Amino acid sequence: MPNFCAAPNCTRKSTQSDLAFFRFPRDPVRCQRWVENCRRADLEDKTPDQLNKHYRLCAKHFETSMICRSSPYRTVLRDNAVPTIFDLTSHLNNPHSRHRKRIKELSEDEIRTLKQQKIDEAFEREQATQELNESNAQNTVSEEGGEEQEEEATPLTLEERENKDYLKSLFEILILMGKQNIPLDGHNVDELPEGIFASDNFQALLECRINSGDEVLRKRFEMTAVNLEYCSKTQQKQMLEICESCIREETLREVRDSHFFSIVTDEVVDIAGEEHLPVLVRFVDDSHNLREEFIGFLPYEADPDILAVKFHTTITEKWGLNMEYCRGQAYIVSSGFASKMKVVATRLLEKYPQAVYTLCSSCALNVWLAKSVPVVGVSTALGTIEEICCLFRQSPQLLEELDNTISVLFQNNKEKSNELKEICRSHWTGRHDTFEVLVDLIQALVLCLDAVNSDTSVRWNNSIAGRAFVLSSAITDFDFIVTIVILKHALSFTRAFGRNLQGQTSDVFFAASSLTAVLHSLNEVVENVDVYHEFWFEEATNLATKLDVQIKLPGKFRRAQQGNLDSELTSENYYKEVLSIPTLEHIIQELKDIFSEQHLKALKCLSLVPSVMGQLKFNTSEEHHADMYKNDLPNPDTLSAELHCWRIKWKHRGKDIELPSTIYEALHLPDIKFFPNVYALLKVLSILPVMKVENEKYEVGRKRLKAYLKNTLTEQRSSNLALLNINFDIKHDLDLMVDTYIKLYPDKVEFQEDFIPSNNSEVTKDA
Repeated sequence: MPNFCAAPNCTRKSTQSDLAFFRFPRDPVRCQRWVENCRRADLEDKTPDQLNKHYRLCAKHFETSMICRSSPYRTVLRDNAVPTIFDLTSHLNNPHSRHRKRIKELSEDEIRTLKQQKIDEAFEREQATQELNESNAQNTVSEEGGEEQEEEATPLTLEERENKDYLKSLFEILILMGKQNIPLDGHNVDELPEGIFASDNFQALLECRINSGDEVLRKRFEMTAVNLEYCSKTQQKQMLEICESCIREETLREVRDSHFFSIVTDEVVDIAGEEHLPVLVRFVDDSHNLREEFIGFLPYEADPDILAVKFHTTITEKWGLNMEYCRGQAYIVSSGFASKMKVVATRLLEKYPQAVYTLCSSCALNVWLAKSVPVVGVSTALGTIEEICCLFRQSPQLLEELDNTISVLFQNNKEKSNELKEICRSHWTGRHDTFEVLVDLIQALVLCLDAVNSDTSVRWNNSIAGRAFVLSSAITDFDFIVTIVILKHALSFTRAFGRNLQGQTSDVFFAASSLTAVLHSLNEVVENVDVYHEFWFEEATNLATKLDVQIKLPGKFRRAQQGNLDSELTSENYYKEVLSIPTLEHIIQELKDIFSEQHLKALKCLSLVPSVMGQLKFNTSEEHHADMYKNDLPNPDTLSAELHCWRIKWKHRGKDIELPSTIYEALHLPDIKFFPNVYALLKVLSILPVMKVENEKYEVGRKRLKAYLKNTLTEQRSSNLALLNINFDIKHDLDLMVDTYIKLYPDKVEFQEDFIPSNNSEVTKDA
């Protein structure tokens, strides 16, 4: 949400300006000075806390001497800063305008008092300046022999100004490339004929800017040899790291202001040949909106203990987040990575017990459980399913062929036919009933893929035909068929439970209460696994027979036995021992781990939401479950009384007042400020990863991440540029980036010191 300046006749807001915006101070005396100088009568009756939370002044209302840099990434005010620059007259040109920031008319006594204050302030500043000059004069001679010391505010020389302007131009180009997803490298040198040179994308844009009239760059490079790079790869990397840090810091600043947050990682991705974990953060912003923002990539480590250490170090030391305020963690992983990320979660829980390990709302429970099953056959089947879905999404012609096949197979059941066709046009591999859908579709998929292989026309290109052949062979293997049938039945017990977890707030609350029943059903299946597996295996064999697939033990297993197979070992017994039993036991254990006692207590607190209260006839007892968040409350001693008032408020509401049905609606109630403990609890509950983001426009981080990965070739991906592209709408401070670069790399800013000869670039210049 943008920040608006509270000064009269000032219409600036953060989304239209790179200016810094400052909160009103909490100190009562200093806050009063700000209000008096603003001359807004409507601010006088507000408390310093209210002003600090809801009102801002932009940097234009402060003298330059009042603004300083307290860190490489933040613009801050000096401790004694008071705004003194205001436009108090321009509204007089249009006296009939309705301006919400009305200027207070001062009496003669107030005017005299204000003038005297300004005189006193001027005198104090003059005295302070005089004392500073005297102090500097006394320190000009050092103890060793009287060497002169540099003054802090030394005016920039002409060369220093030119260097800063030059660096600013380079940063502007890098930011443009990041936001527009332009890779740094251009043509591959190996693809160019001998003797032909081509600039990379960065240098090409720089040349374009020179030729378009950028005098700073033209002056800088007009005497440079044509085979010199304008900016070395090392310098580009350093500057990109600064861009990434500055952009990330804007988001992290909001996270710190919010105090509480949760960490979520997405599936491991390939960035230029290296595996990385995308990291997102959830928090509630100043406007009470739950947001999920992408904050960067973390290099993936094969050793889970090393990964846990680096994960913690990056978040706390490099990104500066205090994990004591972390209230949730969730990991969406591909098959094979689940056990390692579980180690990370366990290590963090040991250090930070309130960082509850939960499911992520963007991932269906059944899909998450299937990906975490430690059985090779399951991982292989899931990979095959994703490839099938990807192939049909990439080829509309092939999807149309599948539609025709479904129509033929289900010609006596039009409703089922239309349902399957609609499902095929969605990302059906992420559904709660993925394996039920696949069992219904498998015959149509096999017939469609076989039709591609048997088509002698030039209707299909070699790529599609080749992939269709491989996938057809994969899904007509009995090991694949029995795997999806067993997963279908084993996960049927958690299907409704998982669907409720992604439903409305009341659905999530009541789902937590149904976990015991789900576990009871699964334990009963394990106790009678022989009976259940017999029915499951029979369905798999019937499906294999329909597809003309031979029922046999996996070839890999048979080869490993080298003819020493136990004659009593049947396919049915084999799959019971290596698939059914391990899958069921794993599902039970994962449910117990992910829905820990602490997690369930947190979900029980959802009875704070008025609609849930109503369904429970307002007979709720949140005090017991809210104990885990006692230290997060502003007034824990008054929690019981406040909860009583909260229940009474909704129990005796007017007939025309509807009960808020989500945390989002409750957080945006006008009178929520009168229930500070309830607000704090709802805020912490909303950031739990298991809770869905109610307003989709605040969940753009994950969507933009998916779009970047989809639209960018693996070898052209860059963790630095990705952050700029995904967070393209975050404001940036070019001056801050330049100053940070000069501070971190002072040796790099000497005039024309970092030109590096290059054999693959050629610069064209105007005469």
